[in-house]
Amino acid sequence: MLFEQFERNALSHYSYAVGCPADGRIAIVDPQRDVDFYLQFAHAYGVRISHVLETHIHADYASGARELAELADAELCVSGYDEGEQFEVRFPHRDLREGDTIELGSVRIEVLHTPGHTPEHVAFLVWDLARTKEIPQLMLSGDFLFVGSVGRPDLLGEGETLALAGRMQESITEKLRGLPDGLEIHPAHGAGSMCGSGMSGRPISTLGFERIANPYLAERMSKDAFVEKLIGSVPPFPEYYRRMKRVNSAGPKPLGRLPGATPIDPARFRELVEKGHAVIDLRDQASFGAEHVPGSFGIGLRGNLSGWAAWVVPYDTPILLVVPDSPLGAAVHEASRALVRVGLDDVVGYLDGGMQAWLEAGLPATSTPQLTAVDLGERLRQGEELHVIDVRGRDEWEQGHIEGAEHVPGGELQNRLDRIPKDGKPMAIVCGSGYRSTVAASVLERHGFKSVRNLAGGMNGWRQAGLPVS
Repeated sequence: MLFEQFERNALSHYSYAVGCPADGRIAIVDPQRDVDFYLQFAHAYGVRISHVLETHIHADYASGARELAELADAELCVSGYDEGEQFEVRFPHRDLREGDTIELGSVRIEVLHTPGHTPEHVAFLVWDLARTKEIPQLMLSGDFLFVGSVGRPDLLGEGETLALAGRMQESITEKLRGLPDGLEIHPAHGAGSMCGSGMSGRPISTLGFERIANPYLAERMSKDAFVEKLIGSVPPFPEYYRRMKRVNSAGPKPLGRLPGATPIDPARFRELVEKGHAVIDLRDQASFGAEHVPGSFGIGLRGNLSGWAAWVVPYDTPILLVVPDSPLGAAVHEASRALVRVGLDDVVGYLDGGMQAWLEAGLPATSTPQLTAVDLGERLRQGEELHVIDVRGRDEWEQGHIEGAEHVPGGELQNRLDRIPKDGKPMAIVCGSGYRSTVAASVLERHGFKSVRNLAGGMNGWRQAGLPVS
């Protein structure tokens, strides 16, 4: 059996290749939007992608299933349990139902219906028949079963959450019964994904270990207790998930080549900004803080560009890039990949010559002052009036924060701007390291907030300076 996991850290996403090299055919499961490397993988191993499989209609990234199936001339197979649901696959495909199998030489893939994260969700049991015909060796569990957690049940809105949470418990109880402890569990996401809470950083587990260590697989938990626990643990809901569900239901448009490789001179760049194009500044927090194009989003390339761009950048607005000075071509390419993975395809081009060319052309720039932990601590100690806004996640906040800070998770910031005082007092924006607070500070600046400062080094720097934590 040929089996390979593909990991993309920015999305905490795993996709898979599974098949029989002797037979010369493989299936790709849950592919991401930029599909070229799946084709390169198949070519390197001398096999053909004969099938493209999806566990469900994804919410956190744009699927590459439709385009990959077309490019590889493969059969596209998705769950048949979407009929009549809020989201249905609306492009040509083969419906899969429980018990259906796909035979690839000595490899058998069997469908298991596992609703809970979504109504149509399926998992795939995989047999290596060359080893044994008695039991499956692994499960591609999608967003049903994670290492240490299970999928969130609230993607379809409040009206469906309770029912889906109950169906998740039924899937765990009924569909995992009888499967061997040694079954390998290969999920679609790991730590950092918002598709569930409390996921482990390990990319693989076994069903036996999950039966012992996964809090949602406790044998004696009642259905009511399970539902309460699952609903009470879901992370903040990314607004772009609803858009991704719609995009993936319809099928993302064929990507072809990556966008964004056009250099744009500063004068033309400014014209496009004035027409309403969104600017994403990919430089590090210090460079962005020193000077940037007014109204830019400060989302560094060396972080979760995909996730944060999906959270904060307007979806139907053309995008311009400001990239680090070097290596310029690689940065444009990497950024374009990260953006199309969340359906942000309209990348027009990048600022030719970067911020240096912008400044040399005499065009306006703004800055986001950077505070050190010692500086912020001293200002607070002396009683200076300023607002401290902590944009980290709930768990991070509860593990310790600056006394007097207000907690507004960064992904929710744009929908909670009415909670941020506009009284003219300086604001210090805080996260773990300074990356997310740079994003948040840029969002606040775009909405007219003044005197915004960023805590360089975030809470990591605050703790290292020995400053008090509540």
